[in-house]
Amino acid sequence: MIKEKLIQTRKQRGYTQQQLADKLSMNKSNYNRREKGEINVSNEEWEKISDVLDVPIEDVYQANEGQVFIFKDNKDCENIGLKNVYSIPEFVLENQKKYIEKLEKEIEDLKSNKS
Repeated sequence: MIKEKLIQTRKQRGYTQQQLADKLSMNKSNYNRREKGEINVSNEEWEKISDVLDVPIEDVYQANEGQVFIFKDNKDCENIGLKNVYSIPEFVLENQKKYIEKLEKEIEDLKSNKS
């Protein structure tokens, strides 16, 4: 999945792919593959990209296909500069939902056996 938000923000900020690749300590080809979505961008890379471009991470972040959401829980950490970004694949959520349903059924069965 092409990282349109990243590309647009990079261009708006006046950075070339080579300049951003240099800031991330990688070659232009590897950076280009990240923009194209051929290689996953790590959470640390997303943070560094947002720092280099001087924008909030939400302005550049785009999950890979199959990723459902992102949130930042830095309320308690704002003053010390920590940012936590989480992406949860859709299949993990589906598995968790099925497991919860199974547990709920088992609880109901146990309750009915007590009676």
